[in-house]
Amino acid sequence: MTEQIYDVIVIGSGPAGLAAAIYAKRAKLESLVIEANYVSGGQVITTYEVDNYPGLPGISGMDLGNTLREHAEKMGAVFARERVKELELDGDVKIVRTRKKEYHTKTVILATGAQHRMLGVPGEKELSGMGVSYCATCDGAFFKGKTVAVVGGGDVAVEDAIFLARTCEKVYVIHRRDSLRAAAVLSERLLALPNVEMVWDTVVDSIEGENSVEAVRITNIKTGESRELDVQGVFIAVGITPNSGLAEGKVSMDESGYLIAGEDGVTSVPGLFVAGDVRTKQLRQIITAASDGANCITSVERYLVSLG
Repeated sequence: MTEQIYDVIVIGSGPAGLAAAIYAKRAKLESLVIEANYVSGGQVITTYEVDNYPGLPGISGMDLGNTLREHAEKMGAVFARERVKELELDGDVKIVRTRKKEYHTKTVILATGAQHRMLGVPGEKELSGMGVSYCATCDGAFFKGKTVAVVGGGDVAVEDAIFLARTCEKVYVIHRRDSLRAAAVLSERLLALPNVEMVWDTVVDSIEGENSVEAVRITNIKTGESRELDVQGVFIAVGITPNSGLAEGKVSMDESGYLIAGEDGVTSVPGLFVAGDVRTKQLRQIITAASDGANCITSVERYLVSLG
């Protein structure tokens, strides 16, 4: 029996991976999508309502994930539910090892995404998507006229707070230090806003609420004083961690662990491409992830032609 060598193996089944799967079948490539989770869609499935994906306003994250998966299946995409353990990227034929099998392919698209760093406090996981959010530009519109809290003190947290202050009645910014880590120009803009209140030297103990966020319990680390803030939303911006471990030591990354690649998805390793939140990019959204998946397939086609 002749060993199968795929044209492309896509690792990950979020919007980037699923878009790549769709475009791979359109390009008549022998392809396989390897996904670790039982449900396709990546981070989007934890979003209660998606309001910024063109043409599908108000669709739930789960429904969008299912729709993308169904589209890929309709095109004939083949899926394997396994966790990839190791990549061998040298040579014209790459090896993708899982717990059970060893796959051979001419190219690999890494679409493993990233995960928001969590606070790890009670109520955070339970109320995720029900007032707890990790993306102000994704979910901020749902909190118009309401009171929210932003947790963090870096550029992303400050940008989120400025964005939310445009439409929210009040924005608390909870930061464990006594000064912001964000760029000075951003900090100045934030501190000048009349509906923003800084909560310095403070950590979040828990997020309270039954079916949605109702309050956040906090403690001042200098005075030891604990209290509750009545809020309807909590936006957590304490960092993002790329799921790039498979490529560690094998491909060029930035200091945060993102794989360095432009919109074409081309990495420093011939035949390895990267799509979605795991690559260096300005905006990490569903629409840019899907775009990455499509771009990667075009790059794959060019690479395969170069192999002859």
